[in-house]
Order: sequence, then structure tokens, then C-alpha cells
Amino acid sequence: MKLYSNNMKRKIHLSAVLCFSGAAFLFVLSAGMSGNSAIDPSKKWTASLPDSAGIVLVKNPNGPTLGYSTTSGVKILTVDGLAFKDLNKNGKLDKYEDWRLPVDERAKDLASKLSIDQIAGLMLYSIHQAIPALSGGPFGAGTYNGKKFNEGGINPAWVTDQQKDFLIKDNLRHVLVTSVQSPEVAAQWNNNVQALVEGTGFGIPANNSSDPRHSTNSGVEYTAGAGGKISQWPDQLGLAATFDPAVVQQFGNIAAKEYRALGIATALSPQIDLGSEPRWARINGTFGEDPQLDADMARAYVDGFQTSTGDAEIKDGWGFNSVNAMMKHWPGGGPEEGGRDAHFAYGKFAVYPGNNFDEHLVSFVDGALKLSGPTKMVSAVMPYYTISYGRDKITGENEGNSYNKYLITDLLRKKYGFDGVVCTDWLVTADEGKTPDVFAGKSWGMETKTVAERHYKVLMAGVDQFGGNNVAGPVIEAYNMGVKEHGEAFMRARFELSAVRLLRNIFRVGLFENPYLDVEKSKATVGNPDFMTAGYNAQLKSIVMLKNHDNVLPLQKGKTIYLPKKYTPSIKGFFGPPSKERWDDAVSAELISKYFTVTDDPAKADYAIVFVSSPSGGAGYDADDVAKGGNGYVPITLQYGAYTATDAREHSIAAGDPAEPTVKDRTYKGKSITAGNYNDLKTIEETKKAMNGKPVIVAITLTKPAILAEFEKDANAIVASFGVQNQAILDILTGAAEPSGLLPFQMPANMQTVELQDEDIPHDMICYTDADAHTYDFGFGLNWKGVIHDARTEKYVGVVAKPVISIKGNTATITTATPGAKIYYTTNGTTPSFVEANEYSKPISLKKGTTIKAIAKVFGVDNSGLVEARVE
Repeated sequence: MKLYSNNMKRKIHLSAVLCFSGAAFLFVLSAGMSGNSAIDPSKKWTASLPDSAGIVLVKNPNGPTLGYSTTSGVKILTVDGLAFKDLNKNGKLDKYEDWRLPVDERAKDLASKLSIDQIAGLMLYSIHQAIPALSGGPFGAGTYNGKKFNEGGINPAWVTDQQKDFLIKDNLRHVLVTSVQSPEVAAQWNNNVQALVEGTGFGIPANNSSDPRHSTNSGVEYTAGAGGKISQWPDQLGLAATFDPAVVQQFGNIAAKEYRALGIATALSPQIDLGSEPRWARINGTFGEDPQLDADMARAYVDGFQTSTGDAEIKDGWGFNSVNAMMKHWPGGGPEEGGRDAHFAYGKFAVYPGNNFDEHLVSFVDGALKLSGPTKMVSAVMPYYTISYGRDKITGENEGNSYNKYLITDLLRKKYGFDGVVCTDWLVTADEGKTPDVFAGKSWGMETKTVAERHYKVLMAGVDQFGGNNVAGPVIEAYNMGVKEHGEAFMRARFELSAVRLLRNIFRVGLFENPYLDVEKSKATVGNPDFMTAGYNAQLKSIVMLKNHDNVLPLQKGKTIYLPKKYTPSIKGFFGPPSKERWDDAVSAELISKYFTVTDDPAKADYAIVFVSSPSGGAGYDADDVAKGGNGYVPITLQYGAYTATDAREHSIAAGDPAEPTVKDRTYKGKSITAGNYNDLKTIEETKKAMNGKPVIVAITLTKPAILAEFEKDANAIVASFGVQNQAILDILTGAAEPSGLLPFQMPANMQTVELQDEDIPHDMICYTDADAHTYDFGFGLNWKGVIHDARTEKYVGVVAKPVISIKGNTATITTATPGAKIYYTTNGTTPSFVEANEYSKPISLKKGTTIKAIAKVFGVDNSGLVEARVE
């Protein structure tokens, strides 16, 4: 936008107004009317003409550039020659409007002015909003003046009727944005929303947010120097596989710039749960199973997102390029019993059979709460849906984490000093479904209470905000409950405390000064060539080569390959109906032709490349089992072929839900399951046979640990990836880039070791060893020279030495080379848990035929791999 300055030939004054258009006339009145008069000779600021959307930029010398909309009614005040937005339109400069003051002083001033209804609005966090609002989906379709978008004639950047309702009537200011049509549309929609709320009440801007949105489209081709819709990076597990926090910080820095260009100022990430339970569906969103790696990656991620530098910095690292990070899920959603996820009632319990709760806090307290950068600490926290079973040391209550005062106030806030925003996960105050497998509310432990009672319980636990709640009514009811129990003054102070925390995150990132976007700049920023290149390079660094028998890789470009189609099973997701099964080309014909000649006849091929995915092992619950008289609970498998859970627990650790009142035990012992994508295994086996001894290369996409014993012998080479473009895999296979990724978790030898491990203990499985004598343990990976040993493995792998079990006669002695490590053991075939009863202190007398298992552990650091020995 063009700025008027003092050295221009014509200054703005009233006589010039006659030459301006109507829009410009409105601009002059808005910009020129300061605290005293329309013309203020002391003013030092300059203003632009309104753009086509009516947005004006006001430039302060040695201060922030302000942005406001001519449609909002906001005027500019001139104080000490500087410009300030009169957001509440009272004609004077309030503390919260004074950008010179500290953030907390501004936030406290505004919080004191807000009504309870307005604070309740700040406490709301919208359900998912697509831009534009399309029909279908689990969250309902939006309308535009009563019309649906697909009826035509609607600008995709318009604000929906429903959005106007919750922004104006319910005073909501935190909007969760999902899909956007384009950066241009996202920027225009942001500007429309900001203009709407700027003209309302105290002019509090919208703090739009996003779940992670930088995942790759595997079929899209990367072209050096070309842009895209948004930069594409490996999944979070892939970032972990780089074992390089600098890559993660680079991602955070780039993603933050792209988010701000889309109008997003809060990231509902990083997900830093410790991935200690290998069957859990959400491991793909974590940094893996190692607490030290998790903590370092979490710190780098948040530093990247939250830190502004140079002209973009406002104060203490916060600024116009900063994005508030919301770490999740406190106090760790990883130890889900049996691997079942808490989005559903069948997965509501997190369990701690190894008494290892504290290790799940490491990535939070030593990572995101202890930053290297100037913002010092993550700005927001999201607890998980789970009931952290048996962890409340004060009341002993078993209820969802957001309801638990011990976990939120006593632990997070008091012990670890967090005074930022705590926001519930989505729909924790809504009613659950009629059966455990229905996607609905997740009010675990509070299912029989009213919606208002749940809100009150959450507030009293120390939480500030309600994810997925667009309506202020239940929050007001909760306030009135508090007034009845504690009095008006107490509840007013409680609400203001949350208001300050919520407003702080809006002030810090400069939204009160300028929430508006330059659409052309947004288009040029999001997915620009430099960002695309950085994301692609990270993809290459994330790929792990697990096997390279006889150095079959790299392959020579131009050779003839056999490329079987890839099977995708029908999968039930968190939202909506199951997907349809299908067979697709593993790689597009256009892309693969740039690397190889493809034949449908294996006899004519030099090599075969088979693309497969992790075994699709189910969710741990099956309504068909209920129909047959069972309890509904079934195994989750990490192998492709048929599996029967003979080694599962006799009885579950936790159980109980109003949706299944007769189920007192969630055991699945003795039940069977086959992976939904069993066809992947068949494809490998059939390809091996058809190639008649010629090399077979398997490229597997991992979303969690997998058992490769079923096909490893049939593969000459195996590469594992975590959400990358097919092109990146082909660049590795052909030597355009050298593999450098390392496994961010263990790959189990079999399902027995999966069943016997404890959900809360990382690194406690027996890992698979392949035909080349390589063990697929945490931190393993190959490059062209062989097993990778470098500064990364030195730092993160083998921190605690495995115990050595020495057996003489019937006496076992256990030692570890790591000073200060404690050793835990069992003699009953189970994985040792970290309880005093299992702690090794002296040689053990054992009967013949006994198997002893042992783990060494340094608390707050790591534990060794599992070892075992048998008395013969």
C-alpha cells in the first residue's frame, strides 16, 4: 500500500478531501480524527489510502504499523504524535489500546473491562471451520445468507452465517481453521473476519488456529524453483527420524511464516506425547518413543514457531511472525491401554503398569516448557482426552485430564510454573455416543454430569478454554454455579485470570495492532520456492534405509522395473464413514518414467519396487464382536497376517463406561485379527516369486512400529518413510540423495513382545533382527557405507547400556555399564516395570527353565533395551 509521508508534494488536509472518492473521504475522517481535532500538526504517523477491501495501514515512526477497516467504525487517536486504534470507540486512549505498554498490563486492563459474557466468549474455541464452508462432514455445512456454497454465486472468502453468530452473539474469538481453498481466499476471509470483530465491543481480534497442515501429498512432484500451495514436510515422525532439532526449528520458522500469511496465529501443535505404546494410532503425530529426543524436538519446534526476529519482533521474541504454539497432550496420551485411542470411549484409559508416569512429562517440562529462545516457554497447553488412570495423588479421581485439578493446577501450573492458556481437547464437555465406537463427546469420567457441570469442573481444575464449543451458554451456567458456591468476587477473579491468559496470546503476536493481511504478500509467502525446497530436503533426510543386502541400492536410473499396484483398504477414520478400498498406481506414470522404464512383465524387469503401508491393524474395538456376545474388545495388530492374542492380559487394567454398563473387563485375550491391508504382504510375496531371484525393493510408509518378519526375507532392500512424496523415495533409491534417517522407535520382533511390553515404558520390546544381522532398534539406520554411527546416534542412542545377565548354575547376576542406572527384572515372562519390587539388588537364585528379563533405567534420561536369558 502507498504511504503518504511528510516529503510528499501534497499533504493530506481538508481541502484535499474534495478531490477524493467516497471511500477516501471516509478514510480521511477515520484517519484524521485524533484525540483533539481532524488535523493534528503534532502527528508523526502516516496513513495509506484504503485498499479495495477498505483496509487502511497507519505507519508509526519507530513503532508498529497499525491496520484497521473503514467498515468497523474504528478511528485513530493521536497521542504524543503517535497513532493508536480507538478500538472501543470512546474517544480516549485506554491502556489496552496503548502499544507502548507491557503486554500483561494491557491484558489486565482489558480483562477488567469485559463483561462475564465477553470473557465467556474468549473461553470458547470453535468447531472445525473449512474456508469456504462445504457441505458434508461431521461438523455440519455452513450457509451464506441462508444459501449453501455449492448453490453458487458465493465468494469463498465470505463469513458464514454460523461464523457471524458465534463471533457476534457468543463473543467467540478463537477459530479453528481446517481446509482453505487457497492462500488468497484464506487471507481474504481473515480480513473479513477481522473487520467484523473489530467493529464489535472492544474490538478484540480473532485468534485463528490450525492443526498441522504441512503433510505431503505423496503423488505431487517437487520441482526445484517452483512454488506450491504450502510447503510440504514429512510427518512429525519423519521430522523425528532426522534426529536433527535444527531441521525441526527450521520447519517451525517456515511454518509460522506461512501460518501468519494465512491469518493463523495459533498452532494446535506440537504433539509431544511419548510414543511408548506401539499400537497407538496417533504415534505418527509424535516425535517417537525416546524422551530425550522428544524434548529436544519439542523445544526446537516451539522456538521455531514462536520466535520473531528483526523488524518483525515486538518484544521478548514475540512479534508479527510469531505463532502461539499449543503443546499437546498433557500429561501424555501415549500409554493408551492396548493401543486404543481416546477419541472413542473404548480408548478412554491411559494406564501405567510400569509406574512410569514421570517419564511421560519429560518432553513437556524439559522441552516445550524450557525453551532456548527468547519466548522462554510454550504459550498454550492441551490436555488429552484420556483418564490418566490412578495418577491423581490428591483425590484419587479417575476422570479426563481436563477435569483433573491435580494434573492441571497442582502439577502443570504450581509444580512446573505454567501460567499460559490451557485449552481442552475438542468436545470434552459434550455427551458421549450410545456405543463406545461412536464419534461424539468425550466427557470421560464425567459422562453422567450435565454439560454445564462439566464446564464448571473444567474451570475449577484450572483450564481456561473449551475446545470445540461455539456456544457461551454453558460457560455462563458454570459461572453462576461458581457464584453460588464461592461468591461473585471469587468467580469474577477466576474469569479475569483466564481472560488475561487468553488476551496475552493475542497481544503478543501483534493482532491488536494489525490483524489484516496483504493478499498478494500472502500468495507470495505460502509455498514459495525456498520453503518448498526446505520441506523437500527434510523429506529426504527423514527416510530410513533398513536393509540393503549386497548393496543392491542405489539403483541405476533408466533400468526396467516391475511396479505392482498399491492396495488401500477400507479404513474407518475419526470423522465420517469408512473410506473405500481401492487399488492404485503406486507411483504416477509421469513421475516414475523420469527414473525407470516400467514393465508389467516381471520377466523383463531388472528390479521390482513394491510400495506398501504399515499393517492396518484395527482400532481395538469391533461391534461385530458385541453382536456375537463378546465385550467388543479385540487386538490391535502390528503384523499383516492373522494374529491371535494368546499373550494378552488376562484382565484389563481399567474398564467402565455408561455406554457399556455390563462390561467390567476389556480383555481381548484369545481373540484374532488380520490386518486390513493383508494384501500388501501378498503383493510382496507374489512379486518375490514372479521376479524369480531378481532384486525386490520394498518401500514401506510407517505410521507406527511394524513387524517386518513376515516379508523381510523376501526383500533385498527396505526403505521406510514417514509421510513423504514418492519422488523423495525414488531419489533415495536411485542415489540422488543418500539415506540418513534413523528409526524414531523400536520395530518389534513379533506380537508376543508387543503384548508383553508395558504401555507406559519406552524401549521395552525385543526388536527384530534381519538376515544381515541388523537389529531394527531405536536409532538404527543405514547409509551407503553401512550402519550409521554419528553425532546423532552418539547423543540419542545407547544412553543407557543394556544390562548384562550372567548365569552360573542357578544364580543370575545382572550388571549395566551405565553409572547410576537402576536395573529392573522379572522372572515370570513379563516386561519389567519400574517398581521397587522389581528392582535388582543382589544375585538371584532361579529354577531351571526360568526366563529372566531385565531393563536398565536412568530416570529423567532414558532406559535401555530389553534383554533376557534362560536358566538351562
